Amino acid sequence: QVQLVESGGGLVQPGGSLKLSCAASGFVFRNYNMRWYRQVPGKEREFVARIDTTGYRANYFDSAKGRFTISRDNAKKTVYLQMNSLRPEDTAVYYCNAHYPGTTGGHWGQGTQVTVTQ
Repeated sequence: QVQLVESGGGLVQPGGSLKLSCAASGFVFRNYNMRWYRQVPGKEREFVARIDTTGYRANYFDSAKGRFTISRDNAKKTVYLQMNSLRPEDTAVYYCNAHYPGTTGGHWGQGTQVTVTQ
């Protein structure tokens, strides 16, 4: 059974940091590109960051560059998102996605809430 379980969300003040984790099971993690997305109510889910199967190549959406870092540990079957200098507009539910190269869609986790507020 495929599972992606996100954790690490919470309430943080502007300028603060959080590290999200996404633990995978039920598939061959090292063969999948991993992505983080986020979504706020009433808006479409948006791409945040992506890391390839090796962990050596990563891409970010513009607002995340210089503030967020995606990483993965294939031995632990876990992908991370370190978020620094958080802003109120980063408030969203953050989802991880496992994407097999050459296919569409993939597997999704249930999401973890990140709230940035005074």
